[in-house]
Amino acid sequence: MIKVLVAEDMHIVRSALVALLRLEPDIEVVAEVASGTEILSAARASEAHVAIIDIDLPGKDGLTAAGELREQLPCCRTLILTGLGRPGTLRRALDARVSGFLLKDAPPGELAHAVRGVAAGRRMVDGDLALAAWDSDDCPLTGRELDVLRLTSQGYGTVEVAARLYLSAGTVRNYLTTVVSKLGARNRVDAIRLAQESGWI
Repeated sequence: MIKVLVAEDMHIVRSALVALLRLEPDIEVVAEVASGTEILSAARASEAHVAIIDIDLPGKDGLTAAGELREQLPCCRTLILTGLGRPGTLRRALDARVSGFLLKDAPPGELAHAVRGVAAGRRMVDGDLALAAWDSDDCPLTGRELDVLRLTSQGYGTVEVAARLYLSAGTVRNYLTTVVSKLGARNRVDAIRLAQESGWI
């Protein structure tokens, strides 16, 4: 029996996923959580074999939580389930070394298939998306530039971003200027839009 944890903040979607998985004779849903901060402790307590994780979760994003699982509970495989079918998003997921990546609009049977594959130690990735990621341009931004842009996109001001990243406010402004230049954006807001559309943040 494959023990599964489902991490999805939208109640209706989470309930639908759980109901779908419960139709499978070899899959048991042992935990449900609505935020990224709950994933690690719930996976430990339930001894889940596979964690199905939405990328956009409150508290802690799904990719960060997946990285924590890989480091602290490697026996629990991770399957990212998202509506963000962008090559950049897949690249971020693969960089986080998730076990699988499935789009929310995939046929229902694909979910159970992906869970079984991930539980068996295989990497399960949507084929068309994998090809698109292969052909897409690499992100031109450094990790630190992405950190600054991600926090800025969440509504934090320059001083708050600086405090969170242990930088000076001037350094944060310099990073943002560099980001705008690298992306050929008109301003910070445009840079955030471009990065989000590419799946980089």
